[in-house]
Amino acid sequence: MTRIAILGGGSWGTALAIVLSRSPREHEISLWAHDTALAESMRRDRENKVYLPGHTLSEQVQVTDEIDESLAGAEIILGAMPAAHARSVYSEAVKHISAHTIIVSATKGLEPVTHGRMSEIISQVIPAPLSPQIAVLSGPSFAAEAARGEPTAVVIASSTTSLTQTAPSLTRHPEVGAKVQEEFAAPNFRLYTNDDVLGVELAGAMKNVMAIAAGTCQGLGLGSNAVAGLVTRGLAEMTRLAVALGARPETLSGLAGLGDLVLTCTGALSRNRQVGIELGKGRTLSEILAGMRMVAEGVGTAPALLALAREAGIEMPITEQVNAILHQGKSPREAIRDIMDRPLKRE
Repeated sequence: MTRIAILGGGSWGTALAIVLSRSPREHEISLWAHDTALAESMRRDRENKVYLPGHTLSEQVQVTDEIDESLAGAEIILGAMPAAHARSVYSEAVKHISAHTIIVSATKGLEPVTHGRMSEIISQVIPAPLSPQIAVLSGPSFAAEAARGEPTAVVIASSTTSLTQTAPSLTRHPEVGAKVQEEFAAPNFRLYTNDDVLGVELAGAMKNVMAIAAGTCQGLGLGSNAVAGLVTRGLAEMTRLAVALGARPETLSGLAGLGDLVLTCTGALSRNRQVGIELGKGRTLSEILAGMRMVAEGVGTAPALLALAREAGIEMPITEQVNAILHQGKSPREAIRDIMDRPLKRE
């Protein structure tokens, strides 16, 4: 029986606990929630009434607010915390991690201050002697739909390259992706392996920014033409940066890229899209965020992506305008106009 510890008691962490409890493989699952009251509620009611109401947690899932208890004996650690909190959570977790543990990041975003990807944060926080085997989980996957058991296809990416805090080193774990694929596969939850960790992580972060833009179009009352153009040019923009940083272009046309982009730009359950809708209606960002319990990763990711793009000399006009709306007080209509008035170019 494989022991799996899930760090993060939000909607996605809870949904993954439900999905994994349906696996034909035998798992001992621990779900850690930072909020003591939330953990107590989930233990008592077998439901996350705050972040994923209406979905029952199996008795197989042990819920705790003690991170050491959650990680005790864990062979696989699944991180589902917000990107801004990842470093602090993994820094606490490292005290209780055994050598050669598999760590799977399911967080879609960049660390706001350092612009680091989650696999980079993990490699920096966990000492080299522990030799963590790192993978990332991404793709089009609304938590509520996965928890309901609706067909969901995602990608699990693991790489041969691991960065330590002191120096880059080459470690080969070709079996990591395949092992996670086998362990996580469940009825109506299908995983594809990939070795482009960089591309998968960047795609998961960038699509959230595009979803804010798509939502803004809807909030402004624009039609399907605008959203279709936005998604298409958004994918081109995402691919341009990812490839410049070393990712493979085909990754951006796969589940982690195009698949997740379409979902978050068009799906009613997208938090980032909802932020955009409200911005388009004229509400301020502070007002919108004050009414949200869950994190919209695109808000913090937009400036981090722009910083990466500037370092790489890559133009990202949509991301630039989204960032201006979010953090510089620019009106959505002015942002749309500035994009449409850019110099004419070849596709």
